[in-house]
Amino acid sequence: MSFKTDLSAAIRSIPDYPKPGIIFRDITTLLGDAVAFGRAVDELVEPYAGLGIDKIAGIEARGFILGGALAHQLKAGFVPIRKKGKLPHQTVRMAYSLEYGTDEMEIHVDAVKAGEKVILTDDLIATGGTAEGAVKLLRQLGAEIVSACFVIDLPDLGGRRKLEELGVEVRTLVEFSGH
Repeated sequence: MSFKTDLSAAIRSIPDYPKPGIIFRDITTLLGDAVAFGRAVDELVEPYAGLGIDKIAGIEARGFILGGALAHQLKAGFVPIRKKGKLPHQTVRMAYSLEYGTDEMEIHVDAVKAGEKVILTDDLIATGGTAEGAVKLLRQLGAEIVSACFVIDLPDLGGRRKLEELGVEVRTLVEFSGH
């Protein structure tokens, strides 16, 4: 079996969640499998070893888990990107698009210094609205976005293309068709 086949098998698919017609891709089963989780982290960090990455920015909440592991492997700092009102210090805020509406995310004003090399991470890229907002937020602080990396890509929803149009390299490990 290939790595991608093994990785896909480690991700639980839940039909009709959170609503009918959606297949939820649940990485908690991957996270609970030490071998699969370790291989996924190794695959995500491999292209960036030796590039002098300063920070890994993780999108709430599963991006925190991946981001911490990536930051440790790359000897970089970790920056949480959170929903509004969750960070205790002065923040910068950015609105972003959801499938049905908008929301806002925040980052501490001093989390990233101008010119720092940053990798953005989350478990999955779907429509790309959240990741696009995170890229814009990081750039507002002067970050150089080296890449955005995700375990899962849902290519039918166009998120990868949205980030690439912003000039961001996108790295994913597996793809699932549909929603």
